[in-house]
Amino acid sequence: MKRIILPVDRELLKAELTEKRHLRKTNRANNDLYVVGPECTNVLREIGRLREIAFRSDGGGTGEPLDIDKFDTDPAYGYRQLVLWDPEAEEIIGGYRFCICDEAVYDRYGQPILTSSHMFEFSKRFINEYLPYTIELGRSFVSIEYQSSKNGAKSLYALDNLFDGIFALGVLYKKRVKYFFGKMTIYPSYPVEAREMVMYFLKKYFGRGSGLIRIRKQVKIKNPLRFHRLFPHSDFKEDYRVLKAEVSKTGVNIPPLVNTYMNMSPSLIYFGTGINDEFANVFDSGMLVTFDDIYPEKMDRHVNSFRKIGFQAIRSLLRRFQRKR
Repeated sequence: MKRIILPVDRELLKAELTEKRHLRKTNRANNDLYVVGPECTNVLREIGRLREIAFRSDGGGTGEPLDIDKFDTDPAYGYRQLVLWDPEAEEIIGGYRFCICDEAVYDRYGQPILTSSHMFEFSKRFINEYLPYTIELGRSFVSIEYQSSKNGAKSLYALDNLFDGIFALGVLYKKRVKYFFGKMTIYPSYPVEAREMVMYFLKKYFGRGSGLIRIRKQVKIKNPLRFHRLFPHSDFKEDYRVLKAEVSKTGVNIPPLVNTYMNMSPSLIYFGTGINDEFANVFDSGMLVTFDDIYPEKMDRHVNSFRKIGFQAIRSLLRRFQRKR
């Protein structure tokens, strides 16, 4: 592992996190959300530093001084960063990398060149029917300093704040976006028994994506029969209670991002789990969320408050974040 770079001077960060890149205030904890592109080199360096620290702490990471790649730095690929900022401490709390996939580029075989392309092979049906209406999400992180609930509301609502931003993007790009697509990560240090329980549960309730995406290095459950006995119900809530209790017996909880997505929409699609050999061999699960099928309470929590800023304000934001193509 190489030594991680020093923190980027906060004045350089503030110089790039300007009003024209401001997306919204968060619903809770009084934080700010910004959208930045490759031109914000200082913010990118700090994101790369914080991502690498956060991912290494869980047994992942690139091993490089910072986690930055061509998708972050080359505008040709169409990726931007959703940045969660603490205006009081003047530091980045977390972030998400995203691409509006009607801007995706393709290789000579007709496959999209996405951050997840090394893990997934996309069917023609997915490319034609889903991808043009999709936001790809990835590289989600919360800074180490904000991962403990002991640090108050700023930490408690960090992941929730990020979804304020993701849902706001869904509103902004509603004519171009019907789906959120991405990966849910489970680190190698996570107990095998707990991981396989989660995988079985996801397949039972959300494994309806057969044929849409092929996992290149798929991981299968070694003995699914024991989980069949463990989850005998046909009701999500009943089996979910069992899942939480059984996972906790192994000394861990359901991974936060997995937990968030499985409770976001009844039409969540789980494509399977594979080994990400470009990222410390973590276990990544492919998922797709239909924006219009998100549970009403989630929509109310994250979306309706943003819509209240008004049509003209949303149009202004859309013009501000429109990528020049």
